[in-house]
Amino acid sequence: MASAALLSATRNRITKTHLPLNLELFSISSSFSSLFSTFCKSHHSFSPPQAPPVPKKVPFTVSAHGLSWQDPYHWMSNTNDPDFINYLRQENSYADAFMKDTEELQRTLFSEMINRMPSKISTPPERWGDWLYYQHIPEGKEYPVLCRKLANDGKGWMKKVVNYMSKGFWEEEILLDWNEIAELYGYVHVGTCRVSPDNRFLAYTLDITGNEQFVLQIKDLRRRIVLSNHRVEGVVSLAWAQDGCTLFYTLCDQNHRPYRQIPIHVYVIDAFDPKSGILRFCERISGVQYFLEHHDGFFYILTNAPLRTDELSNSGNYYLGRCRADNLHSTNLQPIILPDEDTCFLDMDIFNEHLVLFLNKEGSLSMCSIKMPIMSDCKTELKIDDLHAWFFPLPSNMCTISPGSNHDFMSSVYRVVLSSPVIPDVIVDYDMSRNSHVVVQQEEVSNICSSANHLQNYKSAKDIEDLLCEKKTNGHKSEASGLKDLSDLYFCEKKEVISHDGIRVPLTILYSKELHRKGQSPGLLHGYGAYGELLDKSWCADRLSLLDRGWVIAFADVRGGAGADSSWHSSGSGLHKLNSICDFVSCGKYLINEGYIHKQQLSVVAHSAGSFLVGAAMNMHPNLFRAAILKVPFLDVCNTLLDTDLPLTVLDYEEFGNPQIESHFHNILKVSPYDNIRQGFCYPAVLLKSSFNDSRVGVWEAAKWVARVREVACSTCSSSVILRSSMSGGHFDEGGRISHCEETAYEYAFLLKVLSTCG
Repeated sequence: MASAALLSATRNRITKTHLPLNLELFSISSSFSSLFSTFCKSHHSFSPPQAPPVPKKVPFTVSAHGLSWQDPYHWMSNTNDPDFINYLRQENSYADAFMKDTEELQRTLFSEMINRMPSKISTPPERWGDWLYYQHIPEGKEYPVLCRKLANDGKGWMKKVVNYMSKGFWEEEILLDWNEIAELYGYVHVGTCRVSPDNRFLAYTLDITGNEQFVLQIKDLRRRIVLSNHRVEGVVSLAWAQDGCTLFYTLCDQNHRPYRQIPIHVYVIDAFDPKSGILRFCERISGVQYFLEHHDGFFYILTNAPLRTDELSNSGNYYLGRCRADNLHSTNLQPIILPDEDTCFLDMDIFNEHLVLFLNKEGSLSMCSIKMPIMSDCKTELKIDDLHAWFFPLPSNMCTISPGSNHDFMSSVYRVVLSSPVIPDVIVDYDMSRNSHVVVQQEEVSNICSSANHLQNYKSAKDIEDLLCEKKTNGHKSEASGLKDLSDLYFCEKKEVISHDGIRVPLTILYSKELHRKGQSPGLLHGYGAYGELLDKSWCADRLSLLDRGWVIAFADVRGGAGADSSWHSSGSGLHKLNSICDFVSCGKYLINEGYIHKQQLSVVAHSAGSFLVGAAMNMHPNLFRAAILKVPFLDVCNTLLDTDLPLTVLDYEEFGNPQIESHFHNILKVSPYDNIRQGFCYPAVLLKSSFNDSRVGVWEAAKWVARVREVACSTCSSSVILRSSMSGGHFDEGGRISHCEETAYEYAFLLKVLSTCG
């Protein structure tokens, strides 16, 4: 029996006595507002190319828990209003005018980024049955192409016969071309892509508008046609049964919530006998998750359920349990492997002979393999050290780890992609039976600038094979070779910043060894801090355009994101959301106080829910930051969470709080970025980017925030707030590699422009 996962996972003025936090702390009269506008203390020295757009104001009263306040820009939430569409276009025109003098700089940055790209981009093939699957981006194209070739395993004369017979027939097959779809519709986002076990069909979900209402399509790979009668709209997730002709999928409604499935229970289906019915494993409990994998008559289950039946809740940390397949129920779950106190289980994968565990140990990611089956009577709970685990050698404790497809259940080789701020993406195969590894492929990077502005090739990179081999390999020699990093040129370090309540917050700092100037360099601080997700610190060649200009780039792993255990998330969510904001502010101050970044050269960047973090931090400390980039920003937090008709509102209650509960409501209102913009204060220069078809964060959130800042904050400074809206895209940046460089060049040009006038 094999399990098939079917469930999908997971952004004014008050008229009564209660005021948002910043208005309580910093009450400013209208006379002072005019003084701040007249005697602006900002270091911005821009002369706006034209007057910023001024949207209409429509009276609208919001009421909750006995409080009422005005929201004159509420009308913008009606995206069908012609006035709103016209306003977005006016803002786009203003942004174009503001950035007009950076066009040459944008071209320079774009050229740098393009020139670092290899001429050929492809992934190494991965075997699935008799086929080798891989992707590549054709020269001059934006998007990848999914291909396959028949694997040739013949030997001797048989191999020659097969080669001759297959010549011209078993050539490369193009299964899915993102470029064709993009050229046809102007937008492409492939959500899920699954080949059937018999390699005959390809099932994939497609979004061509950006609203994430994915359509299921099935392609017959033998006949090379898409089956028109199998098109299904609103598909969230899918999984093939082993017969190769049965496909399971879940549907979502217009609010992107799964439906048409049996509610509030967790079920498994026999993938070898899909018509035998479903087995109920447990009733779903808020906050409790189960990840099931089948192996030799048992289900191995990664869960954070209470360890004991008499416990109402667990610490939130995950452990590995087991349950017999013929007696499947959560009440029969037996814990078998518990994490150490300084370790958190993140994920698992199971194969015929090995279990792979993904771990977070004291804030650093790692992986290990354990031989299967696990011999345990379930009476004694085990630790990893009891099971002779092999820890996969890693080149750095700052690596991000992304698993490959790893389709073959019988394989003992596990493929991952490793990356760090100074290590370009490298694909490594770990042989779990031999405790060895081999580097399969690493991303090429060329045209790296030195301080003398000479172009260097990759030859200056440092060979870190010794680091990969640092850990024991049980006498087996590693086959890895040629793995490179850029630590000779760029320094990457981890620091711990003391936050407002004494908690130590991890901060990763990256800069050029030759070009960084203590106390004088500009810098860019990244933040997210939500949903227990890890802040992405993987390799990005585009960053070199800032690093090679002397910039510092930093990453703040604030509470609310991923940490050494689940408490890091819970202590920065719900009623504790203020902690993540204070953590971020503390990291910004640390970078300035320790001389990494000039006190008037700190900029910040965030995406989606991370913009809530930055928006709230700017309200509390508007003079700390000089520039910000907010992408598809979640800023109108209180109003959004009060509107249960929006797609993600109910799902976000656990993360941000439920405003239907009065204590939660007051907490949300205190930190909501839109509701706490400070009267007359000087705000940083801000670039906001939104998408009209975004179904996760409404396009109006950025528009309302811009209008509000222009209305109540310093008018001189707010002229450096620009809004750029895509009228066709969605929440995710689904542009191709070339358009991605264009967008990044635009963002970096904005930062270089606005920070050039500070100091």
